Amino acid sequence: MVRFAPPLVVLGVLAAALGVGAGPARADPAAPSPGGAPHRGEIVGGDLVPDARFPWMVRLSMGCGGALTAPRVVLTAGHCVTGSGPDTSIEVTAGVTDLKAAGAVTARSVKVFRPTGFHGETSGDDWAVVQLDRALDLPTLPLTSGGDRGLFTIMGWGQTKETSLRQQTKLRYATVPLVPDALCASEYAPLGVALVPDDQLCAGGQNVDTCQGDSGGPMVRKDGYGEWVQVGIVSWGLGCGRTGYPGVYSQISTFRAKIRAAADKLS
Repeated sequence: MVRFAPPLVVLGVLAAALGVGAGPARADPAAPSPGGAPHRGEIVGGDLVPDARFPWMVRLSMGCGGALTAPRVVLTAGHCVTGSGPDTSIEVTAGVTDLKAAGAVTARSVKVFRPTGFHGETSGDDWAVVQLDRALDLPTLPLTSGGDRGLFTIMGWGQTKETSLRQQTKLRYATVPLVPDALCASEYAPLGVALVPDDQLCAGGQNVDTCQGDSGGPMVRKDGYGEWVQVGIVSWGLGCGRTGYPGVYSQISTFRAKIRAAADKLS
């Protein structure tokens, strides 16, 4: 799934190990999304999101998802952007679950920050924040402070199955269980991929997963007050919904202070 893809050497190991041509899921840069931008995968085994359910969810024009973490700041995956600095190339669509809906709100990036420790999805530090050219009058998504267990909610406009080439314009979501670090690491180890436990967490169930086009989108849960908090960022995985290969997400609790500091500078 790279919900964007790992380094080519990793893709080669994965493909050789499984005898397949597709690597971890990311958005396929060659597949056009609405407006002509590249498209990333969508939720496998999910349902359509009711209008206004996740008002902080946004779509980025390079084919990634993201979440408003401040009125002028989107949190996404590091592999969705090209680096840090001024950047006016990203268009953000927000305020709708259907990308073709008349009520969509749009904004454009002005600056991006990605941590210097990012060297590819599988190596950790897979997060970035995007400053917008204006504040959006929409709810923002708080970051978890830790203690994340149980069931999580994932969402995106990506593919509904690994082999799908069809464009998705309506947001989908699904519920996935946490997969313990040790189990997840043991499942990927035979393929030569080592997890970074402090940076990553795994989640997924049989035939339920994120997929190409979902990179950068949030994984969330409800806190003790019944409010959504973000616990992860869609990062990578092998295929989409394959048994024994859960999705891998950037672990928000590890990066919370750094994300907040970066967002504060861009707000």
